Amino acid sequence: MNTLIGLFIIAIGSFGQSSSYVPINKVKQWSWENFWLVQGVFAWLVFPFLGALLGVPAGSDLFQLWASGGALPSIIYGVLWGVGGLTFGLSMRYLGVALGQSIALGTCAGFGTLFPAIFSGKDLFQGEGLMLLIGVCITLAGIAIIGYAGSLRSKNMTEEERKAAVKDFALTKGLLVALLAGVMSACFALGLEAGTPIKEAAISAGVEGLYAGLPVIFLVTFGGFMTNAAYCLQQNIKNKTGKEYFSVSRSTWINNVLFCALAGGLWYSQFFGLEMGKSFLEESPVLLAFSWSILMSLNVTFSNVWGMILKEWKGANKLTIMVLLSGLVVLVSSIIVVAMAQA
Repeated sequence: MNTLIGLFIIAIGSFGQSSSYVPINKVKQWSWENFWLVQGVFAWLVFPFLGALLGVPAGSDLFQLWASGGALPSIIYGVLWGVGGLTFGLSMRYLGVALGQSIALGTCAGFGTLFPAIFSGKDLFQGEGLMLLIGVCITLAGIAIIGYAGSLRSKNMTEEERKAAVKDFALTKGLLVALLAGVMSACFALGLEAGTPIKEAAISAGVEGLYAGLPVIFLVTFGGFMTNAAYCLQQNIKNKTGKEYFSVSRSTWINNVLFCALAGGLWYSQFFGLEMGKSFLEESPVLLAFSWSILMSLNVTFSNVWGMILKEWKGANKLTIMVLLSGLVVLVSSIIVVAMAQA
């Protein structure tokens, strides 16, 4: 029962993340870099900070908790992850919500699951390590199938149809950006791993496992915010878009900030849900180690559902849709295979 509860909580967070890019369409008269920076304030600073407060032991504070060890490596990994987060946003711009998230998150799922296992010295060809490897291979197979569906869609659409579905659609550029996003985004998992002493200190001080990892998440997202903020401000200067923040009408400004806050809150829900869900998977070590891949796989699944709702696959023929659905089935099966192996 605990396993099902844990997976359900992770799924709720995943749905939130996959929905976080929908508010983009409601932001008016702001360039991409403006939206990305403002939603980042909420996604990587405000909500993670509020979440981190839940993981502070009574009679202590965040700085005392972070002094337990691992804070600086978590921030550094966060800076590297920030490159992935930045290019992740660009992958949405060039490929759309469905295909962009599929490629980026699929790559992130593989590397984010295997990197911590490799760095901890786990043998990937025996026992638990082998199950992780099998699960990741199935995940990557699902992503490859979805990527193929994306290429089929591109071939069967006219330039006008592509632009109608995704304004800045660019398949080659988008794929390269999405792959880079996936590899660098895997550093988030390494940041969480580096902050393990902080999580253990919180639990030892009486914090429930549901919240103990939240202070570490803030460190990683803080590092990521620095990377993204530097790029967005540079783009503001280069494109002379800095004035857009306050040149809009009061009603438009309020509208934009509210939808940026909504996007940020939805985005953060994936890691809030991941940490809470993992606390229910302690009795299933392989499933616990595979939790990162589970989150990314669900993100891909839900993002493609949104892609269909937003009509990004409009005009695709039946073969393309069947290939897409097959890829989603393979993705979900990776979770089922690992879960059954733990039964």
